[in-house]
Amino acid sequence: MSRPIRYGWRAALVHLLLLFATPASAGPLVWALGDSLTEGYGLPPQQGFTVQLQAALRRAGVDATVANGGVSGDTARQGLARLRWGLRGLPRSPDLVLVELGANDMLRGLPPEQTAKNLSAILDELARRHIPVLLTGMRASPNLGTDYRRRFDALYPALAKQYRVGFYPFFYDGVAGRRELIQADGLHPNARGVAVIIGRITPAVVKALRAHSPEKR
Repeated sequence: MSRPIRYGWRAALVHLLLLFATPASAGPLVWALGDSLTEGYGLPPQQGFTVQLQAALRRAGVDATVANGGVSGDTARQGLARLRWGLRGLPRSPDLVLVELGANDMLRGLPPEQTAKNLSAILDELARRHIPVLLTGMRASPNLGTDYRRRFDALYPALAKQYRVGFYPFFYDGVAGRRELIQADGLHPNARGVAVIIGRITPAVVKALRAHSPEKR
C-alpha cells in the first residue's frame, strides 16, 4: 500500500521517532499503532504513552522497546493506510502491535460498521504477517445516543473474539470522567492521566508478550 500524501513531513517525523525516540534493546519490540492517545499529544516526549509504557515494562522485568506509531487525528482508515509502510519503518518485525484506533471515528460520528471494517483489515494484515496483537477498546460518548453507543462499543470485543487477539476493553479506563487527569482540551490525558492508563494496561501488555514469547511457540 502506497504512502498517503496527506502526511508529508509528518510521516517522515513519525518514522524518525519510531527508529530513534527510544533506546533499542535486545528484548521484545512493541509497536503502538494509534492516534493522539499513543502519540502523546500535548505532552513532552518523556511523559507520553509509549515512553511511560516502555519504562513500566522494564520495571516489570520485560526489557522491551516501545515504538511510537501514533498520529494525532487518525481514524481507523488512516491507520490502515499507513500500516504497511509503518511496519517497514521499524528496525524489525514487532513482537506485539498494540492497536489503538477508533476514537476519532467516534468523535466524528462515523458509522461503527466502517470503523469495524478498517480495524478488521488491520487485524487481517497483522495476522497474515503472524504478528501478535493487543487490541484496545474505546467507548462512545453518551451524547451520540444509545443505538450508536451499543454498536460502537460492541465492535471491539467482537473483533478480538473473531481474530483471537489479546484484548484490553477500554483504553481510557480510570481516566474517563476525571477532569484532574485530562488536559484543558477535555479530550487528552495529562501526564498523570497517562500514568493511570499505564498502570492499568501494562499487565495486559506483559501477558500478551509472554503468551507469544519464543518459549511459548
